[in-house]
Amino acid sequence: MSIITSSADNRYQDFLRDIKTQVAQSRIGAARAVNRSLIGLYWSLGKMIVERQEELGWGSAVVDQLSADLRNEFPDMSGFSPRNLWDIKRFYETYVSAPEFLRQLVAEIPWGQNILIFQRVKNEAARRYYLEATARLGWTRNVLLNQIKAGAYQASLQDKTHNFPAVLPQHLAEQADEALKSRYSLEFLGINQTVHERELEKRLIARLKDFMIELGYGFCFVGSQYRLTLSENEYFIDLLFYHRFLKCLVAVELKTGRFRPEYAGKMDFYLEVLNEKERAPDENPAIGIILCAERDQLEVEFSLKSKANAIGVATYQLYPKLPKEYQGRLPTEEDWQRLLESARNSESTT
Repeated sequence: MSIITSSADNRYQDFLRDIKTQVAQSRIGAARAVNRSLIGLYWSLGKMIVERQEELGWGSAVVDQLSADLRNEFPDMSGFSPRNLWDIKRFYETYVSAPEFLRQLVAEIPWGQNILIFQRVKNEAARRYYLEATARLGWTRNVLLNQIKAGAYQASLQDKTHNFPAVLPQHLAEQADEALKSRYSLEFLGINQTVHERELEKRLIARLKDFMIELGYGFCFVGSQYRLTLSENEYFIDLLFYHRFLKCLVAVELKTGRFRPEYAGKMDFYLEVLNEKERAPDENPAIGIILCAERDQLEVEFSLKSKANAIGVATYQLYPKLPKEYQGRLPTEEDWQRLLESARNSESTT
């Protein structure tokens, strides 16, 4: 038995990595083929049920009878329960008149995700959004459900503020745009009043799983208060992530007040250091997200114009929006920030 020497170890590791990649791709391809076959079967079953009911005037009882006969004939197969057969029928009715590309998309995602989309999403454009996102990003059923509940499609229609097209290659800029939201819902934190930035960070770390679901699929947590060094100086990034599909580091800075132009300069500096000190040779340039309570679109746009690194600015929501009759009657996030600063100044002078 031959033993790989240390000098050849790197080449073997490269060889092993290539083999593992081929095996993984083969398994993914096989799983996709099986899924397409299953969705194709369900499409055919739904089509046959609908056509026979229309042609022969059969009522709803035929579905229960069909379920019993199929389960008796194929006892080892799942998916023939009355409930699933009704879902199969509605699935066909939902997409039979849809454009061809939409019908092709449904074959690319698992049946459980398909059920969620056609049951909970009625708008065709929204369905397309969730189908494409699930197929591209590999959303699990739970992640998809959370995205639908959080209104990810509606959020995608909002104006996003970033400089990605100016500083990133086109394909990467488009992917980064898709990964960034205009607004993030942090209602899961249970905060009903303004908090300091470190307290907000602390609570996000405590509910990290929920925060990562809100960020979107592909984010991997690296650390909080991530330390950067330059000469004898130290700098700390609030939250640092790695994005599997963008293949880059993502720095997140938390701001409890409204956006200020100097935040963009600070983030640009952090990204410059990350790209120089932390970025791996095969990784894309780091991206920064400034998460603040409020922002002025024009102010953000001008602040990002001169920046060399990819920066996006988004807002967050801590609690549900007030009913219209109460809006404008309570202090804003910025009002609370001014009150806190005033209180601190008063304490420092006494």
